[in-house]
Amino acid sequence: MTQTEGHVGHTIENGIATIEFFHPASNSLPGAILGELASTINEVGQNKEVSVIILRSAGEKAFCAGASFDELIAISTEEGGLKFFSGFAHVINAMRKCPKLIIGRIQGKAVGGGVGMAAATDYAIACEGASVKLSELAVGIGPFVVGPVVERKVGVSPFAQLAIEATSWRPAEWAKDHGLYAEVHSTIAEMDEAINSLAQKLASSNPDAMAELKTIFWQGTDHWDTLLTERAAISGKLVLSDFTRNAIQKFKAKPAK
Repeated sequence: MTQTEGHVGHTIENGIATIEFFHPASNSLPGAILGELASTINEVGQNKEVSVIILRSAGEKAFCAGASFDELIAISTEEGGLKFFSGFAHVINAMRKCPKLIIGRIQGKAVGGGVGMAAATDYAIACEGASVKLSELAVGIGPFVVGPVVERKVGVSPFAQLAIEATSWRPAEWAKDHGLYAEVHSTIAEMDEAINSLAQKLASSNPDAMAELKTIFWQGTDHWDTLLTERAAISGKLVLSDFTRNAIQKFKAKPAK
């Protein structure tokens, strides 16, 4: 995968693993990057040299603009739709099952699957510009795959608000007030300082205790391998409808903000 297509990479230093993903289109994620990201989380999670993981995207703008619209519009079969929408399901499940605590670095806006990834971290630290939006209904689908992880973090009513108001941004403070973010900082430098401080503390904590905590945090989600696949199939069918295809084309034609 070339730099222009995006990348996933990771580093390990003093027990802290940093996993970074990038795509030039506002860190939107095509299937290849999602697959690599899930594999990297699985691999790093099993590394005995790692005590804690920081998940971040490159740059100082968008954290993640969600799924790749180019791949979305190219789907032509239900099987292809299932495969496409399973991408974020695999990442969320990898984060859920990872025995290490995951700190999320949310430096900018998160949309759709990006909100799901932020919700799947165990402790998300954000910047003031990290507003959130579940835009799926606006393009004729719905936040089916990320729904369980977002609902788990913020509750049914706030999740419903995000899902129904699909064209409206919610500010970072809203996300903090509803539990999606643990902390919101005024600058990226302050955010990074807080992330590094927490990561260092966790790197010196008992790894067995943290693994047990992780298990407790995610109790009641053992069925998600099946659930998220079922949800991906729903989106995979909806994306083939004329309504959704027309909505996606109109959405793509809008000028970038």
